[in-house]
Amino acid sequence: MHLFITIVLILLALAGFAYGVIAWRAHSGTFFFLIWEVFGLGCLALAILHHLGVLGRLPLALRVTGIAIIGVGLIVLGILLALITHEFHAEGEADLDYIIVLGAQMRQSGPSIILKERLDTAATYLQENPDTRCIVSGGQGYNEPCSEAQGMYEYLVSCGIDDDRILLEDQSTNTLENIRFSKSILEKDCNSDYKNVGILTNNFHVYRATHIARKQGLHDVSGIAAPSHPLYLPNNTLRECIGVLKDTLVGNM
Repeated sequence: MHLFITIVLILLALAGFAYGVIAWRAHSGTFFFLIWEVFGLGCLALAILHHLGVLGRLPLALRVTGIAIIGVGLIVLGILLALITHEFHAEGEADLDYIIVLGAQMRQSGPSIILKERLDTAATYLQENPDTRCIVSGGQGYNEPCSEAQGMYEYLVSCGIDDDRILLEDQSTNTLENIRFSKSILEKDCNSDYKNVGILTNNFHVYRATHIARKQGLHDVSGIAAPSHPLYLPNNTLRECIGVLKDTLVGNM
């Protein structure tokens, strides 16, 4: 059993290191992939300490406390995952007055994988609901060739969506600003005379985005979930768990 636990910890460490590289190769524009490397290092350290018998010599109270902290963390993570994955297949309502498409990384070659999935879903929705207007939301990051909103606008026009149906919000830098700034544009465009709004983003992001939208005062909000690349879904979903926890604690949702 002693050797078995050591081997399991080493395998978890190798898996963490490998997945960190996979997440890094997605070039998402963030450094969140490093959490998998930290996880790998932690498992490797535990494997070494366990193999040397150091963990078994720790005071019982310390070991119990450590196990309790890990247990509570896993319970919280499980609850967050349940809330997030519950919205994975959100389709929104038909004939919404507006949809707000949230931005993601723009590259020299065009939208990132995540953003392209959002835009393809938006194009399909707009083609099926010709009376719906669209707000594309996202500013320009230091490593982006243009604002996300501009890139999204150009992509949707190339998909055959009339440009007069698309409004640009090109100043936001996070989800809260996406919603807040888009709400101002929406209300100005229709003189606050609207019935319902869809928030379109990737499936892992729908829960947080729709709750932020409701907290910001948008009424009759529904989520529209774009798919996500399965290979990057664990990284994005874990990052979203932290985002939900943070926004809940600071009162954004």
